[in-house]
Amino acid sequence: MRHILIVSDGTGGTAEQAVRAALTQFPDTEVAIERRSEVRTVERVVEAVQHAARIGAFIVHTIVSQDLRNAMAEQGRLHNVPTIDLMGPLLAQLAQHLAHSPAEKPGLFRELNREYFRRIEAVEFALRHDDGQRAHELDNADIVLVGVSRTFKTPLSIFLAFKGWMVGNVPVMLDAPLPPILEQLPPSKVFCLTTDAVNLAELRRARHKHLGGATGSYADPEFVQRELAYAEMLFRSHPGWSVIEVTYKPIEEIASEILAILRARNRTASA
Repeated sequence: MRHILIVSDGTGGTAEQAVRAALTQFPDTEVAIERRSEVRTVERVVEAVQHAARIGAFIVHTIVSQDLRNAMAEQGRLHNVPTIDLMGPLLAQLAQHLAHSPAEKPGLFRELNREYFRRIEAVEFALRHDDGQRAHELDNADIVLVGVSRTFKTPLSIFLAFKGWMVGNVPVMLDAPLPPILEQLPPSKVFCLTTDAVNLAELRRARHKHLGGATGSYADPEFVQRELAYAEMLFRSHPGWSVIEVTYKPIEEIASEILAILRARNRTASA
């Protein structure tokens, strides 16, 4: 069964009606709808998102306050809970069409749709900072992924970017130093990806074959072992970095592990 959590700073009745009307287009899907009303503080937003995460729900919300909508978007990213804002786009369009003087509010439409633009910006950031590109700009990242080739750095970066996270990734290559910027970043930003040597060699053999055997020793089991050992040595020399095992895991599971670590750190920082 799917779960939808309606969150509103009022009764939530209108939002529930809209959701139920939309669900008539999905007659074969069993959905449980739960409503949370009078959500008017950041604390209650956090509670709602945490509850949605526990029951595997996504959130549909009608919240007027820009600050609370921003908090909802931020907490949704942190807890990997999709959130659908019914009120923000409507307010944005009304502001555009009904304002006495739109010029008095430059950028209002963009501000009310901040989360949409953040996702676009995050995807662009991930593409610009893929595979060690523009490493000197990684201090602007929320998350930096580090690992040898074929540890899913790029797809993971894009997956997290679609959720609004600014992500860069840096390759580890045998005996090559890491970009100096990594030493300057808060360790909590850096996530190291590691995997089983046998599985990695198998993945690399597939790529080696696809490229017509033009990758040299890239897929050689002995080379793979040495490169993984070098990467693990680098990771151990930075105890503040988090190490994530990615062998046989889907992208969604790896992302969930990273977000769980971020949530734990966020709770510790708030305590």
